[in-house]
Amino acid sequence: MSKKEQVLLEELDSEKPKNLKKAVHYFFELLMLQKKKTIPAILSNIIGTLAYVSIPLVTAQAIDGLIEAVRSPGASMMESIRAAITGPLLILLFIAGITFVCNYFQEYLIATVSEEASLTLRKKITAKLNKLPLNFYDQTQVGDLLSRTTADADKVANFIIMSFNQFISSIIIVVAGLSLMIYVSGRLSLIIIFMILINIIVTKVISKKNQTLFGDNMYTLGKLSGATEEYYSGTTIIKAFNKQEEVIQKANQLIDDQYKAHKKAQFVNFAIYPIMRSITQLAYISSALMGATLAIQGTITIGLLQAFLQYVNQISDPITEASYVVNMLQGCLAAIERIYEVLDEENEVPDIQKANVIDNPLGQIEFSHVSFGYNKNQLIMKDVNFIAEPQKTIAIVGPTGAGKTTLVNLLMRFYEINSGSILFDGIDTSTLTRHDLRKQFGMVLQDTWLFEGTIAENISYGKKDATREEVIAAAKKAQCDSFIQTLPEGYDTIISSENNMISQGQQQLLTIARTILSDPKVMILDEATSSIDTKTEIKIQQAIDHLMLDRTSFVIAHRLSTIKNADLILVMDKGNIIETGSHHELLEKDGFYADLYQSQFQSA
Repeated sequence: MSKKEQVLLEELDSEKPKNLKKAVHYFFELLMLQKKKTIPAILSNIIGTLAYVSIPLVTAQAIDGLIEAVRSPGASMMESIRAAITGPLLILLFIAGITFVCNYFQEYLIATVSEEASLTLRKKITAKLNKLPLNFYDQTQVGDLLSRTTADADKVANFIIMSFNQFISSIIIVVAGLSLMIYVSGRLSLIIIFMILINIIVTKVISKKNQTLFGDNMYTLGKLSGATEEYYSGTTIIKAFNKQEEVIQKANQLIDDQYKAHKKAQFVNFAIYPIMRSITQLAYISSALMGATLAIQGTITIGLLQAFLQYVNQISDPITEASYVVNMLQGCLAAIERIYEVLDEENEVPDIQKANVIDNPLGQIEFSHVSFGYNKNQLIMKDVNFIAEPQKTIAIVGPTGAGKTTLVNLLMRFYEINSGSILFDGIDTSTLTRHDLRKQFGMVLQDTWLFEGTIAENISYGKKDATREEVIAAAKKAQCDSFIQTLPEGYDTIISSENNMISQGQQQLLTIARTILSDPKVMILDEATSSIDTKTEIKIQQAIDHLMLDRTSFVIAHRLSTIKNADLILVMDKGNIIETGSHHELLEKDGFYADLYQSQFQSA
């Protein structure tokens, strides 16, 4: 299968539910959460639409009565005319009032249902994301989650407010209109039924062509977007090698290709409506001509003929817009299905009801015959055993992919182990609530994360009730108070990980200050100094050494020179601990650690 075909299939599949029955169930389940508003809105729609459909028949009665009154001789003709049209006019006024009230009522209710449906979906998925295990995020792209949380929720809400009423009224108009047309004249109705069949065939043919052109459009757009991003990010290299003209030519070619593909797709997409309207107009003209013949023959009255022609107009719009409404419905069902794929995911293992509590934590950690695998059928950690004594520094070293980060993730129960036990002060961590366990830990990750807010708010993230003095004290210990004071608003400066106001190294210092302020009993430093320059690293290492005096600390580092003073070094490879001991003890063993250390020393 070509890349173009793959793009086309992915785009088309994303707009169609995989399981139609299940998607429809999810949709009505969502609507029924607000049945006190949804059901009255649907009933109002039905009543208003039926009232609208009845107008041609009432008009027919008025016209035929008027004609009959005009044909009646005598001085009472005006009285006859008045009697013929008064009743129908009053009925039409009543119908107009009913239609207005029902339309207003249903639009008001459905707008509320739409907003509350979107709010419900967002609340559900937000609550769900906090209950999902970490391995779900390992297997799911962030962009996909954002799309389901925002774009898909909006798509459902937009269908409800823009197309749901139209979908129901269209069905009623077509069914009721066709039934009444057959009642008025079965012979004339054959023309309309034939027109509907032609419309269905034409729509199917054009839609198939449109799907192909849509795929071409998305393919060329993807190529243009990818090339544009590549050219912008590689501007320096392009200029360095004097490739500006070549890049411009390639970009212009991609722009032309996308323009042509987009123009074709748009033309076919919008061509379907005038084609279908032309077919409808031909059916209308044919019905009028044949109806006139039948009226002359006395087979049908003038009033019923005009009613029939009005019904032709009434059902033409729903039939013409059927493909648009169906596409909107398919998109809505596909969107709600994607949302419920997340909502139906299995939650992380719940905390036990009668959990143990750590009253006076010491910080002793023990791994006892621990086995773990991200996939239950493929273990990466087998029978791991070690004891980290309170207030000691434990370094975890090993090549990339050895399992260092996995080990500390197991400490905080980000993942559930397959067998064995992890003990905190002799208490199995599976018998603790995650909240109680995790508040004992402070973690400085390899990748910094700062939310948009003030520096003070970022530092106090783990201790919301911290005073400004406590925040400043933590910043000083983390060696970041000096650069904070140079910022425009000091501790009230608005920052985030994306605004580039502070360097990567400074962001790392702020995350360390955040951990210091939370005052955990156990600290985890995962490549904590990997993003900091040498001068800053010396300062922060001094601060970290001071902080580790009263805490159990786990340090992960590729640079072995930073963990020489560790009380215990765990050497990992392929998920397992293969050596343990102090720095000097491991060098004397002349094993894996010694080889690793010597290779780094020689490289240096």
